[in-house]
Amino acid sequence: MSHALYRWGRFAARRPWVVIGAWLVLSMVVLAASGSFGRPLDTSLKVPGLDSQEAVDLLSKAHLDSAGLTAYIVATPNDGQPTFFDSPEAEQQLAALRTDVASLPNVLGVSDPAARLAQGREAAVQSGTVSPGGKVALLRVQYPVREKLSVADLDRLKAAGATARLGPSLRIEMGGDLFFAFEQPETGVGEKVGLIAAILILLLAFGSVIAMGLPIGMAVFGLALSVSSMSLLMHIVDIPAWSTQIGSMVGLGVGIDYALFLVTRHREFLRRGMTVEEAVGRAAATAGQAVVFAGGTVVIAILGLAITGIPFVANGGIAIAVIVLTMVVASITLLPAFLGLAGSRIPHQRHPLRRRGRRAAPADRAADEPDTNTGWQRWGAHVSAHAAVYAVGVTVLLLALTAPVLALRLGFPDEGTLPGGRTERRAYDLVAEGFGPGINSPLVIVVDISGDPTVVGPLADAVRADSGIAAVTPPDINTTAGVATLLAFATTSPQDEATHDTITRLRADVFPKVLAGSPSPAHVGGATAAWGDLGDRVKARLPLFIAAVVLLSFLLLMVVFRSVLVPLKAALLNLLSIGAAYGVMVMVFQWGWGMRLIGLEATAPIIPFIPLFMFAIVFGLSMDYEVFLLSRVREEYLATGDNDHSVIHGIASTARVITSAALIMISVFLAFALGDDPATKMFGIGLATAVFVDATIVRMILVPATMKLLGDANWWFPGWLDHLVPAIDIDGEEGLPEPEMAETPHSQPAPSHGPDEDRVLVGT
Repeated sequence: MSHALYRWGRFAARRPWVVIGAWLVLSMVVLAASGSFGRPLDTSLKVPGLDSQEAVDLLSKAHLDSAGLTAYIVATPNDGQPTFFDSPEAEQQLAALRTDVASLPNVLGVSDPAARLAQGREAAVQSGTVSPGGKVALLRVQYPVREKLSVADLDRLKAAGATARLGPSLRIEMGGDLFFAFEQPETGVGEKVGLIAAILILLLAFGSVIAMGLPIGMAVFGLALSVSSMSLLMHIVDIPAWSTQIGSMVGLGVGIDYALFLVTRHREFLRRGMTVEEAVGRAAATAGQAVVFAGGTVVIAILGLAITGIPFVANGGIAIAVIVLTMVVASITLLPAFLGLAGSRIPHQRHPLRRRGRRAAPADRAADEPDTNTGWQRWGAHVSAHAAVYAVGVTVLLLALTAPVLALRLGFPDEGTLPGGRTERRAYDLVAEGFGPGINSPLVIVVDISGDPTVVGPLADAVRADSGIAAVTPPDINTTAGVATLLAFATTSPQDEATHDTITRLRADVFPKVLAGSPSPAHVGGATAAWGDLGDRVKARLPLFIAAVVLLSFLLLMVVFRSVLVPLKAALLNLLSIGAAYGVMVMVFQWGWGMRLIGLEATAPIIPFIPLFMFAIVFGLSMDYEVFLLSRVREEYLATGDNDHSVIHGIASTARVITSAALIMISVFLAFALGDDPATKMFGIGLATAVFVDATIVRMILVPATMKLLGDANWWFPGWLDHLVPAIDIDGEEGLPEPEMAETPHSQPAPSHGPDEDRVLVGT
């Protein structure tokens, strides 16, 4: 593969406009096709086999309205003094609002608190649409199933609410499933902040606007192309709407990182005196091959989400994998053309912002060891000299960070975690204050009464008697469809662990006692039950998924580095990195440590699919740094046979690029934590923590310390296994022709420009 990449790199550098033009044509074709033939992204969260899904399927099969989405409009008198019981003006405006909402397209029904108020105070309270104190009125709006709706329905509901707010009597707030399904989180903030941070880091790393602009331009180009293709992929697989935001986060990070690796190697070859065309070709053959390997590992790890048995998670993995794959292809095809077009305008000295007054070094040494950094070399020697202390100390630290994982609770943050400026949050607070916390997300109990319609009454009584249930609505019995529906309101909030315990108790204790011997099954549905069931499915499948990804990474690293202990150690250390990230998420989101710093106003459980995606993404990304570091270590070990020296040399050669790349990743991920959406915050904090731990604590401390302690055993490889596995030249230079040198070599650094002086300020 390195030979093909070498030839392509030289061609792209020689004919840059041909390659760039081909990419532009491809982009225009994709954009045009997406606009003409693309389908809207999927918003379904179906998970076959879950009890909550069976409830939805039973309602859908019976063609009942309650199978669809709901929204709710919360109204309270404006001046804060009168109640609906003694304010005819507020009651009249409430009736007008109900009429307007009921006339909206796709609205199947709206509760009528005004009509209940006309029947008297007791009737209004018993209906559940007016709070006992009379301060809050609730209009429940019923819509059909998600597949029949669009963001236009949400926009129309918002417009109706905005019109009602113009009246003199009522304060109006809104929330519910419809908002969760179609409310678009603010986009662009994370990307912009992440790009600005990446620009600053690359400017420090390269000291050149052109060298900085190439990774940024390539990453933005690839991201725009891949994201715009998602609507076309809908013809093949249902791509979740939320996957593009997560994919943008990951794609932007890996795209800049992969380009950083290639540009760094390209500058290295220029310093050695090669022509621009030759430097581009060799960068594509060496760093490009490592990018293909690392990116392929990320793609495979993410596609491993298919074994979770959760369709929308697997399909989201496909979307993210396509984005990462596009970044890999752009790195090895488009970036060489940009490098060729830039030519000698890319400065190839290590960094113009070097420190002055350091010891001079011979010019040939500076050219031969362009990446060696004496600051990191001293650090590598220091860690090796105290390997046991660092290995034990860092391991204890990571285990301490991982310990909170034992308290990990999966669920979905309710609207009470949203910022106070959001109407969903204000509606949530009003409803909880007026009716109690459980009213915000009722449990939908669905009973198949086709075999025994007499069970409904006893079942409703048993549910009402449960300690975790505050109230149960009268059963809605449809004898024609053979389905009965009850709405049960928990005494606790939707995201409270006690609510999940109540659901479990209903299924395990209450239903079996009432339905024993009856052919009529009962299921608990609704958003709260669905997210709890999803969390249980994730807990059951997560160990299998982790084992599969760890085994894959072990086999890949074993083949690449011809070692048993190196890949085993890498797998264990990667687990520590991810475990620490999980622990930090628990501390921030469940325990509330520092949550105000990221704009989180309330603690929340961890969204079930986030640990799955985090593991796949982080395990793949950690392979990037592992391959980049260990390939240099192994190269030096094969040349010298000295394990200690090769480890120190590997650190000195790669630490600058690894820390720069990690800083970019961390900046991009943290930028996404600035949004309002709790899910995006969790991804941003979790991924940023994992990359920070992996690229600093693990890669720069624990890896060299453990490799020092293991000594030559690092490279032990049984002879019988050596004959079975194929040989892979990860460096990519083996078998390439003699380098083509420039007539005026690029590598003529002034005698005072030794490696001691060429320190990149980022990561020193």
